[in-house]
Parts: sequence; structure tokens; C-alpha cells
Amino acid sequence: MRFGFASRMRIKVSRPLVRMVQQSSALRAPLLARRAADLAKGLDPDTALMLVLGEISGDAKLAEGTPAAARRKMAESIAIVEDVPVGDLDVTESEVSGSAGPIAARVYRPTSLAAPSPGLVYVHGGGWVTGDLDTHDTLCRRIALVGDLCVISIAPRMAPEHPFPAAIDDTVAAFRDVARRAEELRLDPARIGIGGDSAGGNLSAIVGLETRSDERKPALTALLYPCVDATCRDPSHQSLGQGYLLTADSIAWYLEHYVGEDASRRKLPRVSPMYVDDLSGAPPALVVNAGFDPLRDEAERYWERLKAAGTPAELVRYPALIHGFLLMTGLSAAALAATEEIARRMGKMLREKKTS
Repeated sequence: MRFGFASRMRIKVSRPLVRMVQQSSALRAPLLARRAADLAKGLDPDTALMLVLGEISGDAKLAEGTPAAARRKMAESIAIVEDVPVGDLDVTESEVSGSAGPIAARVYRPTSLAAPSPGLVYVHGGGWVTGDLDTHDTLCRRIALVGDLCVISIAPRMAPEHPFPAAIDDTVAAFRDVARRAEELRLDPARIGIGGDSAGGNLSAIVGLETRSDERKPALTALLYPCVDATCRDPSHQSLGQGYLLTADSIAWYLEHYVGEDASRRKLPRVSPMYVDDLSGAPPALVVNAGFDPLRDEAERYWERLKAAGTPAELVRYPALIHGFLLMTGLSAAALAATEEIARRMGKMLREKKTS
């Protein structure tokens, strides 16, 4: 996203201010006192501090007003919090095929990575409404560098301008295009995965299911705190639906923009992969959840269903973290450690994929 003058100034002022607060015990203590109950339950202190600052600044109320305003607020918040990882990386602007024409993509390749290499098609989160290549730039850089992978970040069309099923149609088409062009992209066609966070995890799960009969199918689906049941019926939606950045109100806002107000549409298998009758033949999966995330329980249930269907699936839990932690690594050491661990796991799983 291109920032206007006001956004640039806000980021310029806020970045050092937030870091000053983080590093000052005198300033941290009274702010963290507001989250004493959550800290007692095991919430990461750096994350707790970010939540308090978000409440004070208003950034915690992301999904309010217009989609354009929410997109700007998300981009500003990430620019304030995140730090760009350092490493030797070739980054190239590109395009891949969507379902209705080309969509923007960005390719991240470590300079030392030998070809043909494992690759990951990455689908950004943001509730199918917010997020873009830039909001997830630091994350994709980190995945490429730490996971030793070529990452192809894609930007499917977003709601409400392009409601369901545009995003999923674009993502399926984009994965198939990358797989078809594997040799051109210096990728090993047997070691290409797809993954994403939140709504990106939702889209990745559906791609994994809809390409089961393809000759070149995903070697891995990385489902990072994914939305897999849009009915929001799990207990964690009730117990964690307020106060942890992703709220019940914001989930409803995203879903209304994406699928409309008809609640019955939330059970469509292409909206909620939990409602796909048969998960057999799904690609190997890495499922990640966070302890203070309203989506926690549905990710766990989906992992259980994948295992029951015979899919090799790993579940990694981060009990001290919240939804969105992959984009909080500049201020939370725990979020940074978790993100790097996830990147290493993805790289390892793709490198160990059998080619026969």
C-alpha cells in the first residue's frame, strides 16, 4: 500500500515511541497492570503491551468503518510494529494467473538457494478484505530466509469489491500457474507448498482440497491460525471473542463483506473447509494455532479431521500468543521465535518431501 503524508508521519512518530515504551520498565509496568489477569493466564507480556497500546491508540478496532480505512489502518499498524529481517535475498515483482486475469505476486529467493528449490505459494491474511503484498512483506522475507525457501507471495482479489468466490478462484488458479511454471521459476515441482495466515490459511486449505486430483498438487498446506469454520461455533469464539485483537465483531464484519449477511452461506465447503465431507487425499499439513485466538479451537478440530482422514498433519500450539502474531515479531521476542520456528518447519517439511 502507498502511504499518504499523514500515514507516513504517523508511522515515523509511532515506531520509536512504541519501542521506547517497550524498553522502559517504568512505562511498561502501569500499562501491563491493565492486563494482569491475562498475564496470569500466560499471555506473552510483549503481546499484552501491544494490546494495551492498541486500545489506547484505537488500532485494536481495525474492522470498523470502510474497507479502505481498515486496509490503511492494518498497513500502518504493521509498519509501526514490524522490522525487516536482514539477509541476502532476491526480491522480484511479478504476476501469476488468477481466475479472471493476472494478479500481483512477489518472489523471494535466498541468493544461496540452489535450483531446483522447494517453494511456498504464500496467501496473505486479512479477512479476505484487508492485507496485501506489502503488509506481509516482512513475513515472507523471514519465511524465505529462515526456511531456506523460495516464497511466491500472491494477492488474490479482495472483498467487498470482489466477494466470494473470487479470492478462492484466484488462489486455486495461482497455485496451478506456479506449479505449471515450476521449471521456469527454478522450483522443484514435487516440493511446492501453499500456505497462509488466517484468511490466507482458509484459502490454502481449500486449494489443498480442490487440487487433490491434479498432477502437480501441493506438497504441503501450511495453515497458520486459519479460519476453517466460519460458523464461529467453537468455545474459543465465546471465551476469546473480545480483547485479543481479533474480535467477534471484526470476524462478523469480515464475513459480511466476503460472503454476505446470509448466515447459511458460512457452511458452504468453499467458505468453511470444515464442512467438506471427505478430507481424504488432502496434502500433508502444518497447522498452527495460538492460545489467545478465537480461531484456536477450529484449527485444532480441523487438524483432528485431517489426521482421521489419513493425512500426515502436524499441530503446533503457541499458548502465549494471539491471532496475528506472525506480524508482531518486531516487538515480541516470543512472536519472533515462533515465526522463525514455523519457517524452519515449513522448509524442513518441503525438503523432506519424497519425489518418487
